[in-house]
Amino acid sequence: MTDQIQAIEALQDNAPLKPHRSQWGEVWLQFRQHKGAMIGGSFLLFITLAVLFGSLIWQVDPGKLDIRAKDYRPIYTALWDSEAKTGWNHPFGTDQLGRDGLANMLAGGRTSMAVGWAAMLLSLFLGAMIGVMAGYFKKFDGPLMRLTDLFLSLPILPLLLVAVTLFRQPLRANFGPEGGMFILIVGVIGITSWMHTARIVRGDVLALKEREFVLAARASGTTSRGIITRHLLPNVVSPIVVSATFGLATAIITESSLSFLGVGFPSDFPTWGKMLADSVPRMTEYPERVVLPGVAISLTVLAVNFLGDGLRDALDPRIRGR
Repeated sequence: MTDQIQAIEALQDNAPLKPHRSQWGEVWLQFRQHKGAMIGGSFLLFITLAVLFGSLIWQVDPGKLDIRAKDYRPIYTALWDSEAKTGWNHPFGTDQLGRDGLANMLAGGRTSMAVGWAAMLLSLFLGAMIGVMAGYFKKFDGPLMRLTDLFLSLPILPLLLVAVTLFRQPLRANFGPEGGMFILIVGVIGITSWMHTARIVRGDVLALKEREFVLAARASGTTSRGIITRHLLPNVVSPIVVSATFGLATAIITESSLSFLGVGFPSDFPTWGKMLADSVPRMTEYPERVVLPGVAISLTVLAVNFLGDGLRDALDPRIRGR
């Protein structure tokens, strides 16, 4: 009898129970284990705070012309070129018109990030709405998916150039040079980049609408609007969040491409793409003028992609914990 009691006590687990973590706690735990996502998220937070509040620290007008300080090199060029014209008043150098490089980097980043976030939110709204409508309502599935296929087959860059050429002047006249171009670029990028989100959301809705909790809600008399808002949309947040990160990266690259081609914001309005375009004619003499905005665009997009990878792994329960 004593041996049986000892055997039972040996099988008992007397260790204290671990506190139960919520679903979002599990997501955060998985996200923290993704080193690339943590680095990417930290850099994206840093660059966002820098472009938002950097002008409060570096209070230099990005459009100010100072001919006496033109063609300054960044201060780090003095490490290998002792004769380079540098100065702590312009740590990122100046351009051929004497405009401060650091001030233009901050102002250009603020514009590029604003366009990226706004265009991403517009594309997410369109993609989620069309995806839910196509997935839940069978009669809308065919027309909306054929519309999605049509947009996917269009050459995006030529379409962007045509749209900018057609609508640039009316929007500038109504909203001003900067405001009109901001609305135009955000609208064009958002309208031409919702298709992948719509397909992802449609696929998830098709699977979710046959689940027991949706069938029970429909049987209890819940309206289609209630089912979509209470049951379907909360369950497709994960793919929408992942799609948002990649949409942000696409929007930043697209805006930079338009500014580089000279069809974006006005010439005196700084963006990272515009800084690249202005630096190309003298890139052999001053290569850092191309490197600085190019590295900023590349690192920001890379950080967003790493963040998206981490969110995808953390939000997908099928691969969580690997």
